[in-house]
Parts: sequence; C-alpha cells; structure tokens
Amino acid sequence: MEAVQSWVSKNKLASIGALWASGIGATLVAYSRAKSPMKPSLRLIHARMHAQALTLAVLSGAAAYHYYEINHQIAVEDNSVPNVTHQVEWELHTNSPF
Repeated sequence: MEAVQSWVSKNKLASIGALWASGIGATLVAYSRAKSPMKPSLRLIHARMHAQALTLAVLSGAAAYHYYEINHQIAVEDNSVPNVTHQVEWELHTNSPF
C-alpha cells in the first residue's frame, strides 16, 4: 500500500489521467452491455460526462491530499527542529521576573 501511495504522490497527473481513461472505458462498456436504444454518439457523450465527474472528484481528493501532505510536513518540521525565535521567546518567558 505504501508503494502505491508513494507512486501516486509522485505521478499525480498520470494517475488522474489513467483514472479518467478507465472511467470512460468502464462507462462505455456498461452502456454497450445494456440494451439501450441510445446511439453510439450519445453513449460517448454520457461516458465523457461520467469521466469528467469522476475526474473532478479525484482532483478534489488530490487537492485535499496535497493540502494535508504539506501541512503535515510543516508540522513535522516544526516539531523536530526548534526555531531560534521560539527558543528566545521561551528563555525570555521562563527567565522573566514578571
């Protein structure tokens, strides 16, 4: 699972493009198996609309993951290496006569 997550993190656009293509393919297969009276051009339009909705959902998820990844990385950096400003403020606060 970690390997897949790291690959997706490094290749975000490729994974989104692959998901879009698989969404179009899955929708076209689903519409071709159903005996609907739709024309092939209408099936293609519906497949594209489903793939676009799926892509928007994945892009929203990728943006949320990116936001979480950056904030989590900053929090880890802040906790592991003390900032000089924080050290000075702490020394002033603990050694202050007030």
